[in-house]
Amino acid sequence: MSGHSKFANIKHKKEKNDAAKGKIFTIIGREIAVAVKEGGPDPANNSKLAAVIAKAKSNNMPNDTIERGIKKAAGDANAVNYEVVTYEGYGPNGTAIIVDALTDNRNRTAANVRNAFTKGGGNVGTTGCVSYMFDKKGQIIIDKEECDMDADTVMMIALDAGAEDFAEEEDSFEILTAPDDCETVRQALEKEGIKMAQAEVTMIPQNYVELTSDDDIKKINRILDLLDEDDDVQAVYHNWDE
Repeated sequence: MSGHSKFANIKHKKEKNDAAKGKIFTIIGREIAVAVKEGGPDPANNSKLAAVIAKAKSNNMPNDTIERGIKKAAGDANAVNYEVVTYEGYGPNGTAIIVDALTDNRNRTAANVRNAFTKGGGNVGTTGCVSYMFDKKGQIIIDKEECDMDADTVMMIALDAGAEDFAEEEDSFEILTAPDDCETVRQALEKEGIKMAQAEVTMIPQNYVELTSDDDIKKINRILDLLDEDDDVQAVYHNWDE
């Protein structure tokens, strides 16, 4: 497994300002609505909803906010219908970027995403143009400071629950699973009282691209910042070696 620790990025995101926190709550709110619509309001019978609730809690979303979101989605047949849209494109120096969005207006989202790429000197490509450079995996990150078990114990719990890979980083443990097994492994870790900084299905680059010029770094940060500010954008994956 590559030595790219995602943990520093997660910590950085969690320490961001209140506006960023609001954005995370918006993202999770939409994910709750979609999960409830697809599988009902009971997390015991809806693994997708259980996974979103776990994500909400790891981002310190208040329980009553989570409950309200579930009730609203379950009780409101006229709730806004969000659809999942994915965009793929290139940043500076051939960096690959994938954007997942949940939107109630495809035209608006497409225009905003295209604008973000253009302003950073990149361009949106066709479906499949960069996704083959990534592997879709469940990724679970555990902060070592929050975990009183040693690496071998955590690894055995994870592997016994169906994880594919385990790596010990300087400040964290990283567990990889098949996308469909992520929730099972997360629940097994939770049952053992292990706190997770992140547990979600993500796109992991097979190779990373280095950017050496200040101009290129400025440009890719511009793309990522603009995408980050867009409420429709749920997640952004890229292969820039930050």
